[in-house]
Amino acid sequence: MKRILIVGGANGIGLSIATEMAKRHTCEKIYIVDKAPLVEEYKQKKIESYEFDLTELDYTFFDRFDDIDALMITAGFGNLSLFRDIDEQQIIASFNVNAIAALRLIKHFYSKIENKKDFYCGVMVSIAGFMSSPFFSVYAATKAALKIFIESVNVELKKAGTTNRILNVSPGSLKGTSFNHGKTDLTVTAPMAQTIIQHLENKDDLFIPQYEEIFKHVLERYHQDFRAEGIHSYEYKLKSGRVNVIPKQN
Repeated sequence: MKRILIVGGANGIGLSIATEMAKRHTCEKIYIVDKAPLVEEYKQKKIESYEFDLTELDYTFFDRFDDIDALMITAGFGNLSLFRDIDEQQIIASFNVNAIAALRLIKHFYSKIENKKDFYCGVMVSIAGFMSSPFFSVYAATKAALKIFIESVNVELKKAGTTNRILNVSPGSLKGTSFNHGKTDLTVTAPMAQTIIQHLENKDDLFIPQYEEIFKHVLERYHQDFRAEGIHSYEYKLKSGRVNVIPKQN
């Protein structure tokens, strides 16, 4: 990977991937596109940063990145909240940024992805896209849409005769990221960023961190009884202290 575009790379795991790629002698350029500006301390010679709102209707902005041989989409957001407390605009924004933007970006660069020439593409999805996730209902729905989209298009790519694939990276919560109003800590995220880059280079189609240790068993429980696992997830989030349920006022 010589020239990579990271959409959502101004913080979190996207910034960590950019930083790790910049250390490679073989990598010539890292383009970062984010709604937020890249903080001065993270700027370096190989990195070019741009500001762009993914909810914009016009994506011709991305025409300038025609020289890339890798695309990593890490943009996305989510907040723990009951569905009743989520306003309609947040629903629209969630799908626009988390799901529709990724589909539009992949469509924009699809001729490169479908080509016989090596191209590396990955999307940060979420384990929430594999199961019911109370308090994350809208977020999980956007990620479930991405999961099915990636699986479907990967079949089309295989049938088109290319070895290129779209990598679905579906972690649980990642420490050291700015997700859910956290603070980016590159010393914490570096090992995960390196692993994601490796899977990207291998042209893998799925990477679930901590699969054997945690999520294999969680997914098995979910498929055995999705209702019971949903209740378990609800109660787990309450006990974690990350959410508070305010009684509904009648």
